[in-house]
Amino acid sequence: MRVRYIAILVMLLVAVGTMFPNGLSLNSIGPKGFGMGGAFVGLANDYSAIYWNPAGLTQMQKNFIGVFATDVVPMGKYKFYKALPSPYPTIDIDTKTKTNHYISPNLMGFYHCKLVDGLTFGLGVYVPAGLGSEWDGEDLKLLSGGQAMKWKSKIGVINISPAVSYKFSDQFSAGVAMNIFYGMFDMDRPGPMGQYTESSNGMGYGVTVGLLAKPHEMFSIGASFRTKTSVTMSGTAKNGSLESEFDRDVDWPMWIAGGIAFYPIPELVITADAQFSQWSKSEDQFITKFKALGWGTDTITLNWKDATQIRFGLGYSVCPSLDLRAGFYIDPAPAPDETYNILFPSISYNAVTVGAGYKYDSFVFDLGVEYLIGKDREIDPIANPEAMPGTHGMNIFSFSFGVGYEFE
Repeated sequence: MRVRYIAILVMLLVAVGTMFPNGLSLNSIGPKGFGMGGAFVGLANDYSAIYWNPAGLTQMQKNFIGVFATDVVPMGKYKFYKALPSPYPTIDIDTKTKTNHYISPNLMGFYHCKLVDGLTFGLGVYVPAGLGSEWDGEDLKLLSGGQAMKWKSKIGVINISPAVSYKFSDQFSAGVAMNIFYGMFDMDRPGPMGQYTESSNGMGYGVTVGLLAKPHEMFSIGASFRTKTSVTMSGTAKNGSLESEFDRDVDWPMWIAGGIAFYPIPELVITADAQFSQWSKSEDQFITKFKALGWGTDTITLNWKDATQIRFGLGYSVCPSLDLRAGFYIDPAPAPDETYNILFPSISYNAVTVGAGYKYDSFVFDLGVEYLIGKDREIDPIANPEAMPGTHGMNIFSFSFGVGYEFE
């Protein structure tokens, strides 16, 4: 049995590295939380508690191992028109992102310690967040000297997260998860010498701490805190025919969340979360330090602002083997107009979600679907001379499916 679990872990590590998504708005981890709009900090009653609130691991009665996959399909657009005096060509751009499927497999599980009552161990290998986009260079050649070049970015992280939680009483639990981040940063864009291309990766470390209280059988309250995690990226860049190694620090923000789960009747749970991300201390600038003589440094200014997501979820148990779920959340854009560009898209979304869970014997099947409706952004070229002017938009469709197994 132990050899089987080790083999599954190795396969997941390899698969996550080869099928990494850009995660444009990969806001929810685990298909159950996914289907409930990510309002899961105060509930945290399945294996994805490793991400949302590790204190929740103590709620499950049996040991568990599960795998799930999430597919993200971004649908972005960009329009810009500007009439220039002769002999310059009129800039008329109307393009969309390439319709790609970004699939990420994930693994999570937990084990109740038989030597110490109330102690639970967990492990997660999953893709928690990222950012990126890919555009058709032929549609954007007026922005790159008349030549079709690649416009593509992909920033993200794989998290290996061992966790431990302890149930102090029937009313209170606490947990902590270590976050071992493996970060990746790829980018293609026009450069001063032609096509600019880079690829880098690196490691970083952080911690998630969670608390869960059940003062009454009708509701529970949860809180979760994730530290800011800095990843030092190292890689190689090509600018035309020139090449240089480089280093760059990329930070994932401090995250703090609180939530409540309320049971008006035993079959129905209503959840609500507020989740704060401190983007201002992480996505302010990307400073690239090149090592080749004459390359110097390059700075991409973002100046992202702090943002708070408001989430709501519903779960209804039709029968002991079938649950139905739904959710809604508001996801404000952290990027200001003055630094907006199509390689690091940041759109405000209203998202709706649905989901279901089915249990057969010792197997658990979960499905979550969400659609994020983006609000178009109008970037004024006069007020924001350093940004990419025009109309920017994005909608995202995504779904997550998981299979798990309970055992003694």
